Amino acid sequence: MSKNSTVIPGSQPATVPGAERIALPQFDPVTVTDFLRDGYWLEALDVTGSGTPDLVGHGLTAGELYWYENPGWRKRLLLDGITEPVGGDSGQITGHHGDDYVVSYQLYGPGGTIHHADPEGGKIDWLENPGPEAALRGDRWARHPVGRAVGMHRLRLGHFTRGDRVQILGFPIVTVQSVHSVLPIVLFTEPEDLLGTAEWEREVISDNRFRMIHGVALRPGIAPGTYDQILMASDEGVTRLYFDAGQWIFERVGDGEQSQFEVTNFRGSGDLDGGRVGGDPLAYVAAIEPFHGNTVSVYVRDPRASGGWRRFVLDTFGEPNENGESPGHSVITADFDGDGDDEFLIGLRGSSPWQGVFYYKAIDLARGIFVKWRVGEESVARIVVADFDDSGRPDFATIAYSVEHYFVARRAGITLHVNGTDVARES
Repeated sequence: MSKNSTVIPGSQPATVPGAERIALPQFDPVTVTDFLRDGYWLEALDVTGSGTPDLVGHGLTAGELYWYENPGWRKRLLLDGITEPVGGDSGQITGHHGDDYVVSYQLYGPGGTIHHADPEGGKIDWLENPGPEAALRGDRWARHPVGRAVGMHRLRLGHFTRGDRVQILGFPIVTVQSVHSVLPIVLFTEPEDLLGTAEWEREVISDNRFRMIHGVALRPGIAPGTYDQILMASDEGVTRLYFDAGQWIFERVGDGEQSQFEVTNFRGSGDLDGGRVGGDPLAYVAAIEPFHGNTVSVYVRDPRASGGWRRFVLDTFGEPNENGESPGHSVITADFDGDGDDEFLIGLRGSSPWQGVFYYKAIDLARGIFVKWRVGEESVARIVVADFDDSGRPDFATIAYSVEHYFVARRAGITLHVNGTDVARES
């Protein structure tokens, strides 16, 4: 075991079966860009269609989106003049060239916080990839409207109710009336005339169940031939959302963090992702809780538990500040060590010592026992995972959290962490 590792909760490495076979994580940091004026969102996508993932990164203030070409990380304009870009996603929409980009924008009005949702905002556009030559010249990408819902915050591109057209699920975070009002979850479906239609077809799939939706993770069809699914972090905790037999299913995985509510006015879950272990593509859900929270939790399948899931609290990072917020912001899973099981990463925005990236590896999932390491030191708003160096192993990249009224990282940048972890072995 590494001298910098910790086994949680409470067990010593020598007493935990399997601990001696853990592959020690090794990631080498590479600066993609430094001294960003603002930072919030990061996406891995293939801009040129080369098969190698590039990066798109942006903050909320400057209204500028840039992409960074892999390798070399040369910075090129994607779009400017957009009001307060927030969440994004990417994928094939036109089917031409490389990946297209989807972005939500104009979240806040004057005041600039979750208490000031813009009643005319919550807009979504998709940005048309202009093709390799134009993208490499730094040409602006054409903007096409998708639709809007006030407070729009997170987007996921996929096939949720049909396989023949691209769809976007949109998740607002707040309403004009209140930070804690119920929210609409909105499904947008690609129109027949993709480039000639003013907006996409719009359907509200829920408007009376959820509040304060902050994190969503796409999970491809759990079973062959099924549609994409969503894991959602909200005031209500962790929810699995999917379409089956002609109806939407909302499966409650867990209630999230409840103990801090009297102090912070926040409860539930803040961000999350699902992990594969063995033959189960969703053996656990890792979460940072609650909204902008400090508590790392894992939900493990357990048929004996109420609802079929058991919650374990692994860590608490710091205490809430005067606004009821803590440093946790991003969660993502991947099989970093090549043993067939997913590990997960937690991203903390800061400030130090509650800043950086922590890597968690299950050594006894049923008992909620994980080993962890710190694998990054920088402020983190979002983590993305892809094979950036064609090694066949997943790497990860981060963008710093630099948002006025919330937290401004001292040195905001985008950092790639190249995976040098050996495959799991006897050590």
